[in-house]
Amino acid sequence: MAGLAQRVLPLLLLLALLSPAARGAETPEYTTVHAESDFEVRRYRDTVWMSAPSDDISFHVATKLGFHRLFQYLMGANLNSSRIRMTTPVLTSIVPGAGPLHSSAYFVRLYLPAKFQASPPVPLPELNLHPDRWPSHCIAVRSFSGYARDNNVVEEAEKLALSLSRSPWANSTNYPSKNAYSIAQYSNPFRIIGRLNEVWFDVDCKSTGFEAY
Repeated sequence: MAGLAQRVLPLLLLLALLSPAARGAETPEYTTVHAESDFEVRRYRDTVWMSAPSDDISFHVATKLGFHRLFQYLMGANLNSSRIRMTTPVLTSIVPGAGPLHSSAYFVRLYLPAKFQASPPVPLPELNLHPDRWPSHCIAVRSFSGYARDNNVVEEAEKLALSLSRSPWANSTNYPSKNAYSIAQYSNPFRIIGRLNEVWFDVDCKSTGFEAY
């Protein structure tokens, strides 16, 4: 029974907090600096995310288990016993070849609400979480629908890479994190139609004349 609860609770949390009633959830602030028909480039401000590293070899399983640890953190599993509101998106960063036996490594992240950006509550040690402080930088974004799964996230990343290769951003991808990309999920897991996902690549604004600040 306890195992079932551990599997179900994260899904119920997402259902409640990513439902239409929760569409006002905080998201990291950005400015769109370039847009084309199949991708856009955003300049994000300085942000702090809570990150759950995973050595699982599956994107889907790594995201589920990483989010479960983050869920516990949100519900008060931190040294302050602080309750933290859900934000969007749920972001899974993928580093090909950096995991066990040259599999991918995964980092599941949640953006911390504005009130906790300056001083994030310290997670309990057993959760194996850590804050990631991201300086202002640019991200190339491609949107896609449906469910983000192991069998389509690489394809979506390749489509974004192809689009960028034909654009002024051709020589600026994967900056500064080589060979890494992220999948951002915004929709509750029980929503079938109209799901929103994004694939993110870091890009260098300076190389194309857009200075991050």
